[in-house]
Amino acid sequence: MDQSKIEGYDMEDFNRIFVIWYILVVWTADGIAQQVTDESFNYSVSIPMYGVGNGPVILFDEAHNNASTLKGTYAAFGKLLTSDGYQVVSSKEKVTLELLKKAKIYVSVNAMYDMEDWDLPARSAFSQDEINELCHWVANGGSLFLVTDHMPCGASVNELAGRFGINILNGFAIRKDGRPEIFSKEKKTLILNEITNRPGKKIDSIMCWGGTGFIVPTHAHVISVLGDDYRIYLPSYVSQIRKRLSDTIPYISGRGLVNGAYLEFGKGRIVIFGDGAPFSAQLQGVKSEKRGMNHPAATQNAQFLLNIIHWLDRK
Repeated sequence: MDQSKIEGYDMEDFNRIFVIWYILVVWTADGIAQQVTDESFNYSVSIPMYGVGNGPVILFDEAHNNASTLKGTYAAFGKLLTSDGYQVVSSKEKVTLELLKKAKIYVSVNAMYDMEDWDLPARSAFSQDEINELCHWVANGGSLFLVTDHMPCGASVNELAGRFGINILNGFAIRKDGRPEIFSKEKKTLILNEITNRPGKKIDSIMCWGGTGFIVPTHAHVISVLGDDYRIYLPSYVSQIRKRLSDTIPYISGRGLVNGAYLEFGKGRIVIFGDGAPFSAQLQGVKSEKRGMNHPAATQNAQFLLNIIHWLDRK
């Protein structure tokens, strides 16, 4: 038997797939293991924006190798917005104007150009035609909620984001102490604005778990900032990412970078966020530790999500 082959894969392919599995399932900034959705999570919406099923359609992208789906780690996302009256529908179709006409809000979470090959050179998860259609739709009044994350997610949507003047880094945003982050108004890392300061629904803090950072145009409104506590690691190969990061991996400071922002584009609206975990509700590892809206320290993440959707919905 040829030992360089394992069930149709050569050893190079096998090693690459193993490393990607390791990052997706085992490696996180705080060393917690396998993720499953927390089916017990529930956030009570005291006064729903709409009656059940009467709200506008939110199209949830599942057509671009998305690591997050409505039946997977983003089940709580769909459940929460459905309880607020929205019609949350998964979309496995590529972007066209005909598709977008069905929706008030288009949501894309953790789109990737390839589920297995994360190495550079990076490429777009969205085709040029799809990017053109999305930009045209937003400019004419549509709303886009673009959620991305660490390599390769940032690169996968950078071309799309770039059409709106946003430059996403294809890296890993990690606190120097390796811990999750509480962004807060008290620390001036959560900014006072239309989304965080909605009357009766003010957000004082949100919890995040890393992701990536980006640069926004001057007319954008910043939601949350990274700062000197962060490094953005910029590996060329996924195999460089291990629990103990090598000093040879290039990185830049998080100073001047943001991980949440919103802006208007023509007649439309865009919210972009650089970490997918805050809008999920997950259980990790043998101890089923909570990560996302269900975390004890993330008490305002769910309302933060509602505030984002309401702003995109012009409510």
